[in-house]
Amino acid sequence: MRLPFVTPDDIRTRFSRAMSDMYQAEVPQYGTLLEIVAQTNAATMASDPALKARLEAAGEIGRLNLERHGAIRLGTAEELATMARVFGVMGMVAVGYYDLSVAGIPVHSTAFRPVDDAALAANPFRVFTSLLRLELIKDEALREEARAILAARDIFTPRLRALLDLCDTEGGLEAARADEFVAEALETFRWHEAAPVSLATYQRMHDAHRLIADVVCFRGPHINHLTPRTLDIDRTQDLMPAHGISPKDTIEGPPERRVMILLRQTSFKALEEQIRFADGDGTEAAGTHTARFGEIEQRGVALTPKGRALYDRLLGEVMARTRKVSAEEYNRVLHQVFAAFPDEEAVLYAEDLAYFRYVAAPGADRTAGRGKDLAALIGAGLVTLSPIVYEDFLPVSAAGIFQSNLGEGGERDYGDENAAEREFIAALGATPLDPFAMYEAARARSAREVLAAFA
Repeated sequence: MRLPFVTPDDIRTRFSRAMSDMYQAEVPQYGTLLEIVAQTNAATMASDPALKARLEAAGEIGRLNLERHGAIRLGTAEELATMARVFGVMGMVAVGYYDLSVAGIPVHSTAFRPVDDAALAANPFRVFTSLLRLELIKDEALREEARAILAARDIFTPRLRALLDLCDTEGGLEAARADEFVAEALETFRWHEAAPVSLATYQRMHDAHRLIADVVCFRGPHINHLTPRTLDIDRTQDLMPAHGISPKDTIEGPPERRVMILLRQTSFKALEEQIRFADGDGTEAAGTHTARFGEIEQRGVALTPKGRALYDRLLGEVMARTRKVSAEEYNRVLHQVFAAFPDEEAVLYAEDLAYFRYVAAPGADRTAGRGKDLAALIGAGLVTLSPIVYEDFLPVSAAGIFQSNLGEGGERDYGDENAAEREFIAALGATPLDPFAMYEAARARSAREVLAAFA
């Protein structure tokens, strides 16, 4: 008799917890960051009962303590395709396409995450997954050397590959195999202090771009950060120095607002870590590498295409006005410019700038709303709005985090952007889902459900 399969949601939760435990052991400051975030979230809910009630009603509190996102960087199309299979076992699919070459970073990316409402409520674990664009390495000899190094490695254990095949054949994994899968998958993300390349090779890659060295010169795509979700990122950032953590000077994304939109992120600077490089003949050379850091995020309401266009226009104005300015001046301009973005839920809804779910008000008289459309139900107070959480990433925000931690200046190199996206899709073996379509579907589904309740 076949044992029951473990659900993808359960495997995802097991893996995300194991990843968090591993990263906390590898980067102790991450553990401190978790403590700060937990304290901040508790204090925020204690001081704002209305916020706590809304989070409870939306099922957000349960997922808050589980919520993490991570980031990895891959080197080859085969690595990306296999990683998609690994995440698929956990119920995670590719959503969105991000071209970070616009910020001088030679990668393009997608976010693997759960997509339906129930899976997101169970555990919204996300991994921002980047693929190195070898064609952006201008030195042909270095490019071919990088290609050869990547072709010679296998970032997945043989047992993990066998379990992937088994899962495909049988349609799932029972409990013992699910635990084995988690343990084997974790090896792909583990940090290694010994590099399989020489110090001279590492230095050549590093001189071309620090991220090239990070992808090419190690045995696998060590997780470079994990990110807990905070309810008050400004408070969390203020608390970090008192706990021995030096945060970035500025928070990426929109300014502090009454109605939080999209995503705000901050981090502590990447660690300089000791590495043993293989210099041949069994000898090693000592060096250092800077890649891993800690990050926190605060998530708000997802924006419609109209809202995103306004956001992008305002952020573009901020960036144009704040080249080489202090953090204080940047924040001043950010708040000044974003004053043009409405900061009330009713206005965001009325102007179709953000996505909301529709919720029957507690104690609403269903007969009084019979036959009314959504606008009338909302106007009568029978239906209220609940923000749809933004589950994805901001290209500029991601690029800013990378640059601040890797010390990059952001020289832009576009190349053929459409061709790059086609190559990414070919490597992935699928077209990433459109996040706007997913938020629109969630809104439409909510509208049908609430109208049915008043039918």
